[in-house]
Amino acid sequence: MSASLSVRVTRKSREAEGICSFELVATDGRPLPAFSAGSHIDVQVPGGLVRQYSLCNDPGETHRYLIAVLDDPASRGGSRAMHERVHEGDTLAIGAPRNQFRLVPQARRHLLLAGGIGVTPLLCMAESLATEGAEFDLHYATRSLARTAFLGRIRHSRYAARAHLHVDDGDAAQRLDLPAVLAAPAAGTHVYVCGPQGFIDAVLAQARAQGWPEVQLHVEFFGAAPVATAGDAAFEVELARSGRVITVPAQRSVAEALLDAGVEIAMSCEQGICGTCLTRVLSGIPEHRDSYLTPQEQAANDQFTPCCSRARSARLVLDL
Repeated sequence: MSASLSVRVTRKSREAEGICSFELVATDGRPLPAFSAGSHIDVQVPGGLVRQYSLCNDPGETHRYLIAVLDDPASRGGSRAMHERVHEGDTLAIGAPRNQFRLVPQARRHLLLAGGIGVTPLLCMAESLATEGAEFDLHYATRSLARTAFLGRIRHSRYAARAHLHVDDGDAAQRLDLPAVLAAPAAGTHVYVCGPQGFIDAVLAQARAQGWPEVQLHVEFFGAAPVATAGDAAFEVELARSGRVITVPAQRSVAEALLDAGVEIAMSCEQGICGTCLTRVLSGIPEHRDSYLTPQEQAANDQFTPCCSRARSARLVLDL
């Protein structure tokens, strides 16, 4: 986790079915580090896990951070711990805000597409864009009104006229029509998408089919896409600074093999979505399985995420 800050939970609120928000303030009463729209923080949840949650309050606020957490049945324990074991008055350790999902400052228009809990970073973006008087639209797709978090906040916001709600179990006329929303690629328009993997895949597939350039598409992942591991084989990693060679078994990640060998590396998400463990590759060809690096960065093969990525070559030489 990045540099640790101590915060207190001043408010825990039920925002929708299965979704709670947590308002965090510094335990020493001081202003919190500034953040930009699209930022997230690492949160050390009860049990020692570290998870990433997007900040969804106005970036102009320095007295608090606001996050929202979906109680996901498929989670690895982080969301359940936040829902069941974190209460008002509790103290948490968090990291300073980091941003890998930034608004493009030179964009003429911003198109924000949210699926379910993926609305959290886009709310922050909408607040920032509304303050700037920028041109944008927010499309928010949910399964049902009962599962629609922050509905009242959006309806009473200064950008309410730019926010479009699409509910799966509602009238067909209001459902999200991706071909229409992504109709013709426009120079200067940038698309930002966040939500479940299926939603992200659908948006990106439609955008690419309609000719949107990759440089105009921006994604924030909440979890890694499933990867087939049946064909995984063992390989070696060499630590360039010592010459030490470590075997990575088929059933272990590079990060796990390194830790087993007493080599400490920084990690957070363990899914290849946060970039905390990003490591320079000096030789060999990685098999990239992350959602953090861009396709161009992956093609360069000069860095990889050892928490989930593997090797196409028999050995990788790492800058460790």
